Amino acid sequence: MQQTLQAENKTRSPAWAGLTGAVIISFSAIFFELSGTDPVTATGFRMVYALPVLALLWWRVREADTRPATDRLIGLASGAFLAVDVVVWQSSMAYIGTGLATLIANSQVVIVPLAAWLLLRERPDGRVVIALPIVIGGLALITGLGTRSTFGTRPVLGVFMAFGAAFLYSAFLMLWRRSNIRLAPTPGPLLDAVAGGAVATVAYALATGSGDLTPSWPAHGWILALALGPQVVGWLFIGHAMPRLPSAHTSFIILLQPTLTLLWGRIIFGEAPSALQYAGVAVVLGGIVLATSGAVRVRPQG
Repeated sequence: MQQTLQAENKTRSPAWAGLTGAVIISFSAIFFELSGTDPVTATGFRMVYALPVLALLWWRVREADTRPATDRLIGLASGAFLAVDVVVWQSSMAYIGTGLATLIANSQVVIVPLAAWLLLRERPDGRVVIALPIVIGGLALITGLGTRSTFGTRPVLGVFMAFGAAFLYSAFLMLWRRSNIRLAPTPGPLLDAVAGGAVATVAYALATGSGDLTPSWPAHGWILALALGPQVVGWLFIGHAMPRLPSAHTSFIILLQPTLTLLWGRIIFGEAPSALQYAGVAVVLGGIVLATSGAVRVRPQG
């Protein structure tokens, strides 16, 4: 009896952490939209504002972070992919809204195991292979198939951009996972990735003259909320939960985040996808359920 209770507690605690993290990161797209800033500005400051907090958290557990310099460099490199992913994902919101863009970006749950199969010879669960055409079919429906009632200013472009963000996010996840094969405390790998993302974004902004490096209010209040909420607290919860949860719990958490973002987008911004697009949403969610019902370890996009 005591062993059963201990097993339940070991699952219940990470499950609550995962659910809490999913709820927090469901506001990522919302905070970005409320900031009214461009994607490069929001991404750069999101990373920069998160760095001091993550550095402090890592300092408290630094003795347990025994990763070699090579792993940390890989973590920094993963951050560059994360930065580009966030910029592309946030850019797609201008064409299809926060909810649909976030849902499509989460199709990385299908891409990651397939990419690992091609590049690392890690054979995926058969359900992932079946899920890919299902997700692609759902994406086609979300474009609206040329119907006049389609929500979004440029739905086809928005879907392609959000799906491109899913590929970039997959590259980030694979590198980030490789950077922490020794399972260091979550603040360390997350600090590396965010630092790499900050450097990449700021370097791009300076080189191209894009973005706005001058903080303004209230825009940066929303970006600060994005940095400290989803980027730090949300990701720490998710990072703690995912390796410790059964696949069924993982699937639910990954579904919860984009579903909530769709809800917030409807309530706050009045985003109203068409019936055909909602059918596409249901198909994509079904593909995600199928993909994550196997032994898949991925994280939501946020």
